[in-house]
Amino acid sequence: MLAKYHIEYAMNLGRNAHVNHHQTDDPVAAEEFLVHVLEHGYRLQAIRHEGVDLTPPAFDKLVKTAAGILASRHLCVSLGIKPEEEHFRFGFTA
Repeated sequence: MLAKYHIEYAMNLGRNAHVNHHQTDDPVAAEEFLVHVLEHGYRLQAIRHEGVDLTPPAFDKLVKTAAGILASRHLCVSLGIKPEEEHFRFGFTA
């Protein structure tokens, strides 16, 4: 059985970058993994849902959401504020 979400990524190792895979059925876990990929600067190769590549707008939306979560977390830590205040002041996804 195929996992609902399949994320392909590679660490930035130049030409010999090995493509890794992460699979999950949970959309929140997929989003959290994308946050991890962005935070560590891994190269995002593909995102599939139920075996089919996401459309470019769906791909971009998922990556944008993960980037917003990452930005929100960093702002909260750097400014010593709660997620509610960050959302009110900066408007990222809390």
